[in-house]
Amino acid sequence: MSTRAERMQLPLSTEVMKATAEKHGVCVRPFTMEAGNLDTGELRYVAVPCGSTVESVCAPCAKKAKALRMAQCREGWHLTEEPDFTPAPPSKEQTELMELRADLVQEYRKTVAEGEEAEAEELREEIRSVDDELRQLGMRGRLPSPDLPENKPVKRSTKRRQDAPNLPRQKVAKTTLGREFAGKFRPSMFVTLTCDTYGRVREDGTPVDPVGYDYRRAARDAVHFSALVDRWWQNLRRCVGWDVQYFATVEPQKRTAPHLHAALRGSIPHDVIRQVTAATYHQVWWPNHNQLVYDGDRLPVWDSRTRAFLDPETRAPLTSWDEAVEAVEEPAHVVTFGQQVHSKGILGGSEEAGRHIGYLTKYLTKATGEVVEASSARQRDHHDRLHAELAITPCSPRCAVWLLYGVQPQGAGSRTIPGHCKGRAHRRTTLGLPGRRVLVSRKWSGKSLADHKADRKAFVHQALAAAGINRPAEEPARLVWRKVQSGDPHVPPRAHLLMHAIAERISWRAEYDRALLAAQGPPGAQETSATPQAA
Repeated sequence: MSTRAERMQLPLSTEVMKATAEKHGVCVRPFTMEAGNLDTGELRYVAVPCGSTVESVCAPCAKKAKALRMAQCREGWHLTEEPDFTPAPPSKEQTELMELRADLVQEYRKTVAEGEEAEAEELREEIRSVDDELRQLGMRGRLPSPDLPENKPVKRSTKRRQDAPNLPRQKVAKTTLGREFAGKFRPSMFVTLTCDTYGRVREDGTPVDPVGYDYRRAARDAVHFSALVDRWWQNLRRCVGWDVQYFATVEPQKRTAPHLHAALRGSIPHDVIRQVTAATYHQVWWPNHNQLVYDGDRLPVWDSRTRAFLDPETRAPLTSWDEAVEAVEEPAHVVTFGQQVHSKGILGGSEEAGRHIGYLTKYLTKATGEVVEASSARQRDHHDRLHAELAITPCSPRCAVWLLYGVQPQGAGSRTIPGHCKGRAHRRTTLGLPGRRVLVSRKWSGKSLADHKADRKAFVHQALAAAGINRPAEEPARLVWRKVQSGDPHVPPRAHLLMHAIAERISWRAEYDRALLAAQGPPGAQETSATPQAA
């Protein structure tokens, strides 16, 4: 007879079920949805994968997402033919709806000018319904708002700064392919960009002199890093004269500053990469936020009568965002890259290309907090100092931190708490790193992630069909999906759905293995391309 201590050491059934699901690539935390068949009237409950990209949350879903990203990077890096993005001509239904929308907008503005609010609201609802119909007909792009803008945006000078080197500018051609060498080689690039230095650091990323380390500039550079990267792509395309495509990932360094790894299609001289990096900057035309106006218990208060934040002592309203921006005469911050620039030429199909794809996607299955996790007291102190600076660094025009500087942000209301913003930039786990971990240009592979997923599914179906295994796909348009309500007594337990998914996956895998064996033929026959493509 076993003791209580020995029984407590036995694995739980839920842990065994989770390990089995992970073994067979089944989502371990699916959510349940109800699927209704319009033809037969059958209702069934389906376990839908959670789709998490973090391995510690759901390892099977994170691995699938990483595999899709790797396929996307591989297919677009060394393309030899231009992806076709020729838009289809507008249909007759689309043009007729657009004519109707133009008439409705004209009538709406006339009604607003006459002060007939009820009729104006009805016209606005009609405009929304027309917009929905246009979307359903396959139109893309933004439609202009029926309301005229109250204030014109403040125009800033686009003249380059005197302290920034000039860049040659060419007309950007529509091609996305790089040059071809010797009639058969079309190499591409792998580039790494880093932020500027804020002070000397040790091997673990902590500053040698914490007092002299520029935490303010480090925080602001992290908040505006994505805007700087966007400007770098723009400058690079203008400099080389063709539409450079990229697949890039943002990762934190040991000092927690963000840096960029990018796969660029086409070959660009290393000197040009360095020249563009040195000449790229981003000016932040925001109100000055170097000195706190309110802190501690002395904070602005919300006035429901004027619908604005007031000074707690004088009861005077704070400066609005538009007024504060209009008074700006010089940028509040200028972001630049550091001097360390790494660029390397990569040939398509080589072992080196595969190794760099793995390097690009290395941390995609880890949360930002797991990558920047501190392992020593010195690192924790460094992260605390940076987080303290990020807590008082505004992240957007709608950030509640602006109230600490005497500026009322856009969209402020009674629920806005001065100094408390839910943005990623202020979280201790992210330390200002951008929210988008993967940056992919629109013409990279000519496909979306859904298209790449459909390609993998189509390949499996072809392999099964070649082995005589036909699985007729259910028509998606004839299914109606609905979220189940909490407490619904008809919903089966998650464990039942999980066990069903495991059994289904085992069956699918057995069929696929049988198809692979059939494609290989008898022993000694020449191997087909099915196996290496599926690996």
